[in-house]
Amino acid sequence: MALAHFSSEPKPLQTAGVLLGLLALVVAVSLFMPPALQRTVVEALIKLTVVIGLYIFVGNSGVFSFGHVAFMALGGYISAVLTIAPAKKAVALNLPPFLEALQLPGGVALLIAIAAAGLIALLVALPLVRLRGIALPMATFALLVITHVVASNWQAVTGGRQALVGLPRYTDLWVAAAGAAVSLIVAALFGMTRHGLALRCSRENEVAAAATGIDISRERLIAFVLSAIIVAIGGVLFGHFLGTMTANTFYLDLTFVTLTMLVIGGMRSLTGACVGVALVSTVSQLFRSIERGVSFGDLTISAPAGLQEIVLAAILLAILILRPHGLVGDWEVTLPLAGQDKKKEI
Repeated sequence: MALAHFSSEPKPLQTAGVLLGLLALVVAVSLFMPPALQRTVVEALIKLTVVIGLYIFVGNSGVFSFGHVAFMALGGYISAVLTIAPAKKAVALNLPPFLEALQLPGGVALLIAIAAAGLIALLVALPLVRLRGIALPMATFALLVITHVVASNWQAVTGGRQALVGLPRYTDLWVAAAGAAVSLIVAALFGMTRHGLALRCSRENEVAAAATGIDISRERLIAFVLSAIIVAIGGVLFGHFLGTMTANTFYLDLTFVTLTMLVIGGMRSLTGACVGVALVSTVSQLFRSIERGVSFGDLTISAPAGLQEIVLAAILLAILILRPHGLVGDWEVTLPLAGQDKKKEI
């Protein structure tokens, strides 16, 4: 009597369903937290949106991008220009009259911002996705530098090196959770498409994928644009969470933090992206509190500034050495028994 093994692989929608359930649990618990901790959760949910956007391209293609924070900046600045009150724009910026007088609702500005970011991502990615090896990651870093320099010096539109203030602060716990939920669903749906499968094939072996007829450049282009759109959503939410926009906010620090979240959790897994965000956000909040100082009666003990970044870098190094594929690797959380092998007698 022989046994045939039928493997039931985890389904992206099952993974998304479980993660959405955990997201709902986090939101429910956060409702009973003090306002300061609620803000930490909101910030973590916004970064979750960005990291999942990164996962759509980096995780599926295996190609690092150091430039996706540029699309956060694009989304945030476009939404800022469209939503700040005309009187404030007249003082801080030097816009064309029709833009200066324009003030759109947040939802409309969000749609325009992500559409613009998607179009710019398409134009940028058309030549970039043809690059191979280290050239593509370096080209994305060049994109980040260009965006930062433009944002820092385009006084008339971005406010230059000064903070652009006056953004309506509508990003609360519910809005941030909605953004994270949308990103989860989009990432899961993309993973189920033939484009997601083809891109993962190219991640494993570019030569073999090309030999089977997969257009690697096209698949990377699709993922890059979709990824940029999700990251731009995170940028819009972040800008309307802070209430201000500065060029330095969307530069190297945020790039390091979001990539660290993705790598620590496991960049080849949607579950890993969520685990990385949860772990890094928790560690950051803990050491942020230590840097502010912990009081024991009349004694206050505080850590030197910058300890948070040092600890995150140390954790990243340890993960890269001990678990190169991240904490969860390729594993995806699913419903009970969903990912187990089934045996059937023949």
